[in-house]
Amino acid sequence: MKLRRVVVTGLGALSPIGNTVSEYWDGLLNGVSGAGPITRFDASKFKTRFACEVKNYKWEDYFDRKEVRKYDRFTQYAMIVADEAIADSRIDVSKLDLDRTGVIWGSGIGGLETLMQEVTSFIQGDGTPRFSPFFIPKMIADIPAGHISIKYGFRGPNFTTTSACASAANALIDAFNFIRMNKADVFVTGGSEAAVTEPGIGGFSAMKAISERNDDPKTASRPFDKDRDGFVLGEGGGAIIFEELEHAKKRGAKIYCEVAGGGLSADASHMTAPHPEGLGAKNVMKYALEDGEIKPEEVDHINTHGTATPVGDIAEPKAIVGLFGEHAFKMAINSTKSMTGHLLGAAGVIEAIATILSTQNDIVPPTINHFTDDPEIEKLDFTFNKAAKKTVNVALSNTFGFGGHNACVAFKKYVE
Repeated sequence: MKLRRVVVTGLGALSPIGNTVSEYWDGLLNGVSGAGPITRFDASKFKTRFACEVKNYKWEDYFDRKEVRKYDRFTQYAMIVADEAIADSRIDVSKLDLDRTGVIWGSGIGGLETLMQEVTSFIQGDGTPRFSPFFIPKMIADIPAGHISIKYGFRGPNFTTTSACASAANALIDAFNFIRMNKADVFVTGGSEAAVTEPGIGGFSAMKAISERNDDPKTASRPFDKDRDGFVLGEGGGAIIFEELEHAKKRGAKIYCEVAGGGLSADASHMTAPHPEGLGAKNVMKYALEDGEIKPEEVDHINTHGTATPVGDIAEPKAIVGLFGEHAFKMAINSTKSMTGHLLGAAGVIEAIATILSTQNDIVPPTINHFTDDPEIEKLDFTFNKAAKKTVNVALSNTFGFGGHNACVAFKKYVE
């Protein structure tokens, strides 16, 4: 079976550093930190009192009151970025084969805010069950894919991937495979998350996973820095239009880049920590390269998982050196989480968008907040503190999740 080629023809983003793709990209290139004191709820009693929230967000700007009653915040984000990506692609939905147009979404947690609100209301009440009829459909992680398909009439493959922080990257890989195996022509794919809530902050804090740098939130996300103390929780979403090449060419679509390959692996090591030698990370990059028939020395850039956790930031560079050898020191490495924080299930798509734009524009956003080298971390080119101009013909985007789930997506410049 000859595999079909898949290209990127549309992008949508809602992030802590920009509410559209252009704003997000500008924020990345300018090294903007999205971290600040939590405004969503009173965090004064929490050990961590800051996060990377989406800024200046008003649901009234996007939805009417009747419509928004059906959407948890993570679904609101999904609908907004899907709309932007579809508009950006300039695809005429009326001319699509709707049976061959699908939606594959990623979310690691789903409607956490809705779950908290409904359970809190019940506990604080008189014991009489007064749950919203929208409670379950607002909370379940698969619902954004359903709502996007309902809005546009897409009847192709439709589901959600849930693999913790690798969820959106898993969604991208599934969409890629469906198209190249001739099971569909077009996908809206991506992910969204809205876990900046009391249980979100409280749960990750209890695990000692998030930074407690309350005195200086903007520099709290410090990937690969000696004084890193955990990730900063982020929120938002991203959407990408994946399209079969000939389908895109026939309609004269703008092509950002080509999707070259995808890899999936498991650490099979620990519930929340990565394999200490980065074995799963090494394997997943290896599989992505093999899938795309890419030689290691052809890779110019890697957008790392790079969460600023003590163990993870040691393991991933080990994996990169273990796979790429001396070429590892010639690539531009970065972690955009230093600016956006960690979007959990949406991390894979928001970082893939950054990787796609690096491939298109030959520029790599910085890893900000670097102050002190860590002698335990390989001395790679981490693009510290300032964006770098670099020819990017091939790039990888890494995402790893609790449970040992690893995903890697390879992108390359489109050449006919």
